[in-house]
Amino acid sequence: MYLYLAWFTLVVFFIKWYSLRRRQNSAPPAPPSLPFIGHVHLLKEESLHLSLSSLSRRYGSVFSLRLGCRPFLVVSSPSAVEECFTTNDVVFANRPDTLAADCVTYGRAAYSLLRTAGTRENEIRALLRVLHGGKKKSTAAATVDLTYLVSTFVFNNMMRVVSGRQLVSEEDIIGGDAGREAVKQIRGVFPPTLTLVSCDFFPVLRWIGYGGVERRLRLIHGRRDVFLQRLVDEFKGSKGTRSTTCLIETLLSLQATDPVFYTDDVIKSVLMVMFVAGTETSVTAMERAMSLILSHPEKLQKLSDEIDENVGHDRLLADSDLAKLPYLRCIINETLRLYPPTPTVLPHVSSEDCTVGGHSIPKGTILLVNVWAMHRDPEQWDRPEEFVPERFQFESERELGHKFLPFGMGRRGCPGSGMALRTVSLGLAALVQCFDWETLSGDVAAAKPLEAVCFAREQAAHIFEQL
Repeated sequence: MYLYLAWFTLVVFFIKWYSLRRRQNSAPPAPPSLPFIGHVHLLKEESLHLSLSSLSRRYGSVFSLRLGCRPFLVVSSPSAVEECFTTNDVVFANRPDTLAADCVTYGRAAYSLLRTAGTRENEIRALLRVLHGGKKKSTAAATVDLTYLVSTFVFNNMMRVVSGRQLVSEEDIIGGDAGREAVKQIRGVFPPTLTLVSCDFFPVLRWIGYGGVERRLRLIHGRRDVFLQRLVDEFKGSKGTRSTTCLIETLLSLQATDPVFYTDDVIKSVLMVMFVAGTETSVTAMERAMSLILSHPEKLQKLSDEIDENVGHDRLLADSDLAKLPYLRCIINETLRLYPPTPTVLPHVSSEDCTVGGHSIPKGTILLVNVWAMHRDPEQWDRPEEFVPERFQFESERELGHKFLPFGMGRRGCPGSGMALRTVSLGLAALVQCFDWETLSGDVAAAKPLEAVCFAREQAAHIFEQL
């Protein structure tokens, strides 16, 4: 019996050893690691996508990392992305547990986002009135802070969708100080939050409160909760007294029919997603697009000609006109290619063992897709570092497949991409339809804030009369 037991133990050991050896042989390549910390020393938090791009040039478009005790899979090729989000879409449908998710969300409760056309059009009219109203003559030149104006447009648009009112009035935008302070305050409530921090790699650091990261995240969440709860309570107290229906009122009406599911936390979670995912990303995209066309006057002129030919000057363009402006969409796409909203798609985690690129990926592996590297890969794009909107005239987004992913893909793709694209497209097109633009001296791309000189177009006089 002892002999049989020994043989059985030896066989089990051999099977385990062979299985582990086989898995190691089929695992993705990885850089040499250090004890305990793994590969943390190879990454820089402020430019994670650049660190990953440098590693991919050495270890390939599919490689693995160990950050503390967490395994990571990093992909930056269309074929690997397709495999992750089609063949293994269900496996990678989950999000990893992170400190930020625990501290600044309401139990990850949310649902799909709202889209409104009228609100966008009203807010772009307000922006044009601000730009045109401060001039003594309609053709006078003015130097404007585009970063500030774009921010007020995007945040006002989101506040109107959420609560039916503006964040900054037109008078405060023109006045400057009050408007800037309001934008500064709401950005303090909804700052961009790191998706991964060192405490996610080393859970022991969270136990000892390393660096005060959790405390800072909870302070941010506290400010958000106060702001959002005040909005919700305000609408609860003014039920039935408003002439328009906004998102909060819609959610509160659902709460009345199903209070168990539509709790205040669920409502605040939806509002939080709207602000976090729908403001700073849109501000950055619109600002980048303006910066790029200002740096390339021939592209700006081509866009202006397209708008003149397909919309004209009898009226301000609307959401319904965007389909007539294919070159505008090319400019937006090229901006998102060069500057994707999230250079590395929000992390996913595998719910079971799977295979990617012929490599075995164990359950619990965190997936990072380096979109920034894919969008600038010379094997996928001609002149990848240059601003060439025309490249999208010859290939549709569907034909581009999995090499163009500004909003991710699969069942965890960004649900607000349609709203973001329309907001940025409408804002950019209206500014070009109504004004001529010139750059100030210096490097436009490096300017912080982005400033430019605008002239009201004589052809747009009838549009200004209608504002």
